Amino acid sequence: MKKGWLGLILSAVLLLSVIGYLFMGDIFREKGPVYQNPVFEPVIADPSIVKGEDGFFYVYGTEDNWGDGMGSRIVPIVRSENLVDWEYVGEAFLEKPNWKEDGGIWAPDVSFFNGKYYMYYSQSTWGDANPAIGVAVSDVPEGPFEDKGKLFDSKEIGVNNSIDAQAFVDDDGTPYLFWGSWHGIWGIELAEDGLSYIGEKFQIASKDFEAAYMIKRDGLYYFFGSQGSCCEGQWSTYRVAVGKGESVRGPFYDKDGKDIVNSSGTLVLEGGERFVGPGHNAIVADDAGQDWIIYHAVDKEMPWIGSGTTRRPLMIDKIVWEDGWPTIADQQPGEGELEGPITGQ
Repeated sequence: MKKGWLGLILSAVLLLSVIGYLFMGDIFREKGPVYQNPVFEPVIADPSIVKGEDGFFYVYGTEDNWGDGMGSRIVPIVRSENLVDWEYVGEAFLEKPNWKEDGGIWAPDVSFFNGKYYMYYSQSTWGDANPAIGVAVSDVPEGPFEDKGKLFDSKEIGVNNSIDAQAFVDDDGTPYLFWGSWHGIWGIELAEDGLSYIGEKFQIASKDFEAAYMIKRDGLYYFFGSQGSCCEGQWSTYRVAVGKGESVRGPFYDKDGKDIVNSSGTLVLEGGERFVGPGHNAIVADDAGQDWIIYHAVDKEMPWIGSGTTRRPLMIDKIVWEDGWPTIADQQPGEGELEGPITGQ
C-alpha cells in the first residue's frame, strides 16, 4: 500500500513538473517584434527577397516613381535585420539596362547560387508586343548588379507576355526559371552558370496566373501565383493561389485534386477590410524556421501616388501549414498589431 501511494505521489510530481515546464517555456519562449502592415512605404511592388551572406534580408522591387521628386528608382532595394524594420539601400543598377529599346525594369527576382546573387528581371511596358527577361549578377546583395543582357524575349521563347521570372534551384543543384503572365506559367531549365537556358519549356499553370513563385517543403513542390488586377488602386483585385506537386515540372494540383493547368488553384490570400490587391509574393523563413509571405498590397486609405500610379507598399504575414497546405489568418492581409518573425538566432 505504501509503495502504491508513493508511486501516485511521484507520478503527480512528475506531471506537475511537466506542466510547469511547458507553462514556463511558453512564457520565456522567444517572440518576434510587434509590427504593423505595411512594413515599408510608399512602394516596393512585386517584391522578391533573399537573405544575404551578411545576415541582412534584402527585398527588391519594380521600377517605380515614389512621388518624392526623385524620379523613377530602377529596382529599389530595402534591407532589414528582423524582416519588419526596413531601410532603403539604393538602386540595383548604376545604369539602367538598355539592351531593349524601351520598357521599365519590372519584377526583379534575386537568388543566391554559384556563390553570386543572380537577378532575373522583366523589361516591358504596358501593351508591349515583345516583353523580355534579362539577367544581372552581383557579388553582394546590395549591388550594384552587372547586367548580362537578355535571357530571352517573348517571341524567341514562344510565350506571349514573358515577364515575372523566378529562379528556383532544386535540391540536386539544377536551376530552373519560372515565368509568365496571363498566357500560362512556364518553366525551363537554366544552364549551370544561370546565364542561358537549355532544353524545352514546360507549362505548369493556367492562363489565370502571373508572378510565379516556387518553393520546396517536405519533399513536395508548391507553386504560388497571383490572379486578378494588380494596379487599379482601391479597386485592385489581386490575390494569391497555390498548387502542390511531386515534381518541379508538375503536374500541380489544387486542394480539390484538379490540375492547375486547368484550374485556378487554392486561394491563399485575398483583399480584406483595409488592404486590397495583395499579391506578387515571395516566401522566406525566419531564424526559427517559420515561413513568412512577403507581398505588396494597396491601402484603400492611400491607394495612389500622384494621379495614375497605384501605391503598393510592402507587406508581411505568417504562413501556417495545415495538412500540407499553406494558410494565412483569415486569408487576408494582417491588420493591427502582429507578432513578427524571430531573427538573430
